[in-house]
Amino acid sequence: MYVITGVTGKLGRVAVEDLLTRVPAAEVAAVARDPRKAADLAEGGVDVRRGDYEDPASLRAAFTGADVLLLVSSPDITPGARARQHGNAIDAAVAAGVGRVVYTSAIGAENGQGFLADHTVTEELLAGSGLPHTVLRNTFYTEVLVNPGLRAAVDAGELLGADNGVPVNLATIADLGVAASVAVAGDGHEGAVYELRGPVWTLADLAQTVSEVSGKDVTYRPAPVEELGQAGFVHQLIASGLFSEPADDLEKLIGRAPTGLREAVETALRD
Repeated sequence: MYVITGVTGKLGRVAVEDLLTRVPAAEVAAVARDPRKAADLAEGGVDVRRGDYEDPASLRAAFTGADVLLLVSSPDITPGARARQHGNAIDAAVAAGVGRVVYTSAIGAENGQGFLADHTVTEELLAGSGLPHTVLRNTFYTEVLVNPGLRAAVDAGELLGADNGVPVNLATIADLGVAASVAVAGDGHEGAVYELRGPVWTLADLAQTVSEVSGKDVTYRPAPVEELGQAGFVHQLIASGLFSEPADDLEKLIGRAPTGLREAVETALRD
């Protein structure tokens, strides 16, 4: 039995939908805090189970019979919350006798700082649990920067950046979700730590690509981080070099080149 958490979130949803192309629905259980939000999966023959990271008993029941568990990381980045919730899930997996855990960790988790430290703690908890496991160190989503909001850049004729020209290795939700599905359903992944990163590009490249796709001139303009509002936090992470290094694990897992910048921009401006 393949048990997938977070199925009402973006990544978990892609993972379970891709998994259903690989294995029969009768072999899949989907875990959601509110099973009603996964009613369509139940209609398709998936065993939808209630599981809440803050309710250990619900997790033990939800993980029962799992040969492989996809543990999608909690979206709660309140200090201490995610490490506690993941600890609950790992304890429940041990109690339920889960065969292997696939955990969606994050880039830099080998020595995570700030909110990324929760992933470092979780990886340590997994290592100490005795559970066979696979770690997926996901980069940030391409959609953080490449989304329909780019239309504002097209209208303004400029794309602002406080990135200091440092490149990024972001990957799409779709590609990372497929990679998770492959790691769950495939053999030979036990003990592996995958650095899942997309093709490397810069914000200046993004501006040029937006120009080409939209047919309107969009220039890249360096700006102080204060001018970027909420997006400034991501730009600071970019400037720090967190996303600057390439890796080919994502391509190896999904069996093709990850989604490129132009395709991502075309999708963003079409949606």
